[in-house]
Amino acid sequence: MPKLRNLSGDDVVKIFINLDFFIIGQKGSHIKLRRIIDNEKQTLTIPQHKELDKGTLNAIIQQSSGYISSEEIQKHFYIK
Repeated sequence: MPKLRNLSGDDVVKIFINLDFFIIGQKGSHIKLRRIIDNEKQTLTIPQHKELDKGTLNAIIQQSSGYISSEEIQKHFYIK
């Protein structure tokens, strides 16, 4: 199984912005992202920490896997 990259919250936000998400708000240290495809709202919440725990990254990957292909996720979140 590939190894997860060390990513900050800002890194993850940039990844999802490149995947057509946009920032819709922030509450405390959590940034809410959304994209709309075929009238379906796809929403993710990302903590804005200097380094995200592996468990947090796995939860973000799990949540986003309903919206994004596993190939695209692997390209951005895992070391080759």
